[in-house]
Formats: sequence, C-alpha cells, structure tokens
Amino acid sequence: MSVSIISRATWGAKPWDNDPNSNGPATVALSSRTEFFVHYDGASHITRTGYAIPRAIEAEHFGNGWAGIGYNFVVSQTGEIFEGRGWNRQGAHCPGHNVSGIGVQIAVGGDQEPSQAALAACRALYDEACRKTGRTLAKRGHRDGIATQCPGTKLYAWVQAGMPAAGYEPPKGGTTPQGGTSGTVPSVARYQVTINGLTYGYGAKGRHVTRVGEALVKRGFGSYYKVGPGPTWSDADTEAYTAYQRSLDYSGTDADGVPGESSLRTLLGTLPGKSTTTAKTPFPGRAKFGAGKSNKYVTLLGERLVARGYGRFYSVGPGPKWSDADRNATRAFQKAQGWTGTDADGYPGPQTWARLLA
Repeated sequence: MSVSIISRATWGAKPWDNDPNSNGPATVALSSRTEFFVHYDGASHITRTGYAIPRAIEAEHFGNGWAGIGYNFVVSQTGEIFEGRGWNRQGAHCPGHNVSGIGVQIAVGGDQEPSQAALAACRALYDEACRKTGRTLAKRGHRDGIATQCPGTKLYAWVQAGMPAAGYEPPKGGTTPQGGTSGTVPSVARYQVTINGLTYGYGAKGRHVTRVGEALVKRGFGSYYKVGPGPTWSDADTEAYTAYQRSLDYSGTDADGVPGESSLRTLLGTLPGKSTTTAKTPFPGRAKFGAGKSNKYVTLLGERLVARGYGRFYSVGPGPKWSDADRNATRAFQKAQGWTGTDADGYPGPQTWARLLA
C-alpha cells in the first residue's frame, strides 16, 4: 500500500493562527521523532466524511487557542490520510511528546469500530514514518503519554497488538530508511552536534572522532566495534556511546548515542576544539526570552544548547528569534539538571544561564 496524503491546501486548511503571515508551529527535525501516537476523537461516534473531518478538528483546535489542527495526520474510515501538522512540525496532541511523537487521529469515537481501510492506512503511515526517520518508532496510544481514555479500548488494543491490518503487508525486509537500502530500520540516532567547533554524530570525521572511540574502548565499550575505532563516526560509535551514556544513568533521548557537552567532558576529561565558552556574558534578564523576543541573547542561548548536545530540537538555527525549539531545548537541559515544575519550564533563569555558559 502506498501512502497518499491529502495536503492542507487540498482539504482547505486555514492559515496557521488564522493569520496569513504566521510561520505556524515550530519545525521539528525527523531525527527527533521516536514515537508514533494513535488517537481517536472522543466519546461520540464520528459521522462526518471527507474534507469535513479535518475541517471540524481544525475548528475545534482553533477554539482551544492552538495554531491550527494539532495532529500531524488524520485518517478517515475510508482510508484517506489528511495532512495536519505533517512530518516536520511540532504537534499539539500529547503534552511532553509533541516533539518526539508523531500524532495520528483515526476518525472514530466511543465504541465505534475502526474500519480495516482506516487501520491499513494508519499502519502504512507508521511504516512511512519509520522510513523517513530512519528508525523503528515506538507504537503508542495516547494514554501511554498522559492519563486519558484515548484512543479508546478498541484502538488501544490494536496498538498493543502491533498495529496489524488485514490486506496490508509491511515492506519486505523491514522498513527502508529514506535514502537507504533495503533492510531493517537502524535503531540508532543519525544526526550531528557541534561542540567547541567540532562535529560529532553519524558521518562526522576527524581525529577527535577517533579519540572518542578510543576512550569508549578504554571504558569497556569496545565490543560494539568490529574494526576501529576510526576517524569516521559510524553506528558502532553511536551504539558504544549509548551504552556509555546509560552507564552515567542517562535515559530516553538523553542516551541516544550522540554526545552532549557534559558526557563528552566526563569521557575525555577536557573538550577538544576551540572553546566557545561565554561565561563572562551576564544573565540579561528573563524579559529577553519568550514569544515575540528577538535578540542576540536568544541566539547565544541556542548556540550553547546545541553545544551541550540539545541540537536535536532545532531543524534550523538557532537564531535570534525565540521559538518553540528554544523552549523545548531549554526545558530538556533543565530537566537534565534534575529540576522539575517551574524550575524546568523552558525559560532561562540565572541558574540555567550560568550552567549553560559555564
């Protein structure tokens, strides 16, 4: 089954924020996607068909004060797939998982039976998501991310069963990563970060890459290498670095095998490359950050977050204009410090600033 997606323009989506000049929700790099969330519409059966389905959801989500439809995609009972926020925009479907998760609503509600056409379309969309991201995404129901009844008993059982669909066969040999060859999806991260002017992550090259590999071998993680380590970062380096991160009690996306500044310093003792430390820059005040703010301090914040290993939140930039990417990266950094609640709200305070620039 090929994946045919009905675009926003085709089904008549309104401009983001109902404003033709709006840039819409923040963009998200495909490398940040690790989960695939299935949703339903709620307690009532859905009787709408065709373009009326995404238009009704859009109207409801505008009413919530959102930028527009919150799901990345919507699937109808006839198997139509409607573009919502698409592959590359942050969703608004599951708090805490809107960057890592691709959210898909199957347009049923209550005890309504999902059609085989809808299930097949959703499964095909899942396989396409795996192909695009280059990894096997975790299959989730909405309730796996937050306390809710969504996606209902029937759809949740389907997700737990592995999302089977009558008449649909997953790609032979596994899902092929975009631009790759046939075979199973690699379960390792394939993006890069820059720390002190040097690049780390899949495809990075240089003596500094060899140094990381040699340090990992010395730490006891050499079993991941069949040859090397060498000067080109490979999946073996990523797997070894993941094991090393986990030995430091990192978990989730903080243990995806791509270095952050803290773990790299712990591994090597000192950071190679040209230092970008800007600790002499005092905290400019909370008012410099947030929606609508654009200044050099936002750029500096983003650059330090990328240097610390949080570049996965940015698909472009960082730049001077505050974005959801800045907030999400800041929140992840704050949580990595062990902070919770309002201390990890994604907006920098004096302590966040001091630690980032230290």
